[in-house]
Amino acid sequence: MPMTHRALAALVAVLWGVNFLAIHTSLEQFPPLFLVALRFAIIAVPTILLVPRPDVPLTWLVGYGLGFGTVQFIGLYLGMAMGFPAGLASLVLQASAPFTVVLGALLLGERVGLTQRVGIAVAVGGLVLVGVSRATATSVLPFVLVVLGGLGWAFGNLCSRLARAPKPLHLTLWMSVVPPLPMLVLSLLVEGPARIASSLGTSVSAAAAPAWVGLAYTVLLGTVVGSGIWVWLMARHPAGVVAPYSLLVPVVGILTAWLVLGERPTAIELLGGVLVIAGVLWSGRRPRSGLAVPRVEGTDRLEGATP
Repeated sequence: MPMTHRALAALVAVLWGVNFLAIHTSLEQFPPLFLVALRFAIIAVPTILLVPRPDVPLTWLVGYGLGFGTVQFIGLYLGMAMGFPAGLASLVLQASAPFTVVLGALLLGERVGLTQRVGIAVAVGGLVLVGVSRATATSVLPFVLVVLGGLGWAFGNLCSRLARAPKPLHLTLWMSVVPPLPMLVLSLLVEGPARIASSLGTSVSAAAAPAWVGLAYTVLLGTVVGSGIWVWLMARHPAGVVAPYSLLVPVVGILTAWLVLGERPTAIELLGGVLVIAGVLWSGRRPRSGLAVPRVEGTDRLEGATP
């Protein structure tokens, strides 16, 4: 890639890495399930009004929205709300990559070669180390929830692949139309109207400004700008050239959480992180085996974009 395109890919990794800090800030004000509904509603309204619906089967559009937009963020936001560190969350979500390989083999009959199997084993080993460390330090449940989020992202990857959208960015935007209503209903049932009303009522204070800034960052920079640049790059270069830049996301996520929030991963968690990234990178050496790299009309691209 030209140097300017490499810089853009690195910029996206930075935007997505900082996104976990923005999510953490928003969770200080809003209940997690309601925050997911609010986040996607902000994107969904202008999408319905301004963006043509992608020419894809409704089944795969809804599946993409439920997997990537709903299950992923239920797991991620609940896990972070329960205390899972923002930096480690950016790492553990990388589980979506080996999950996509396994689900592609089980559900789509895709061949998984030795390279992918070794990469999956290494990445899973890294996740186990992080999970053991979390269980020892606090509780394993938030870790399991974030892993569940990675599984939701993987299901979303498969649906986006099967959708074969001629305009991937339109699919990414219209995916946001799916989560708001089910997430709002779930929030009302689980978190309750009183908690939602309280979070909104206190959100007009100066103390809540960082939460709104975090939400604006997530919507505008994390999703619209980050996803837009990523899809643009994927349309112009092979996935194997662009996709490895996504492995910078947990590096940025852990560093920013360390600097801003004082989150200091343990040596075991850092070792687990190295193994996860190494496993994902190794298993991604052959995109045709299905590591979250769909092929659409002859063009390789990576769907799913950002948390």
